[in-house]
Amino acid sequence: MTSFLTHRARVHDARLTLRRRHSALRTCITLFAPYGLRATYHHLTLSAAIPRRLEADPDALVRAVEELYEARVLWLARAEEYAAQRRAEKRAGRRAAVSPRPWWLRSWWEGPNRAWYEDPVRHPSLRLPEYVRRQNAILDGVDLPGCPACGDERPLVSNSTGHGWVELCRGCAWVLAPCPCGQQHRFVPQTPFSWKAIWQRAHMSDDGMPNPHWPAG
Repeated sequence: MTSFLTHRARVHDARLTLRRRHSALRTCITLFAPYGLRATYHHLTLSAAIPRRLEADPDALVRAVEELYEARVLWLARAEEYAAQRRAEKRAGRRAAVSPRPWWLRSWWEGPNRAWYEDPVRHPSLRLPEYVRRQNAILDGVDLPGCPACGDERPLVSNSTGHGWVELCRGCAWVLAPCPCGQQHRFVPQTPFSWKAIWQRAHMSDDGMPNPHWPAG
């Protein structure tokens, strides 16, 4: 399997077709996606202003992959520190992993960011490097204000599960208070759009700005 850096180079390669460069960006996201695959792609279309027609701004693909790359560098450094720490702990006879698990090892179905997989437009608005820095700081024991994911300090949103309530961040739908029953629930309503529409950037205009008529048209 080719590496993240190989596909990053392909995104930069102006000799390739835009279709291939766009595909290379997607592969990079499959290898590192702080918000999950679909939500990370949706975020990058907004932060890098990737237009609906790639021909309108080919450099947007480079902006997107560089934001992803910057975040990945931060994650790799922290992940290597964690791996070294765990090796030292195991040598000392402490084989049980710390709790909670590092943010990059959480399964989406058990994490407080589950809503981003259910509704890929509900991710934080933070640039990916800022999100990674924030998560690394929390892992290191720093007490940050607001939502752990995005820092939003507004009142929480209550969503019904049918027999209980969950409390979500108003900004990014991070689960701050799960349902008391302890079971898995859908945290946000069913979305009126598909992954195909997001992948084709139906939510974007040709000038790289959000489509004001989406998802209606």
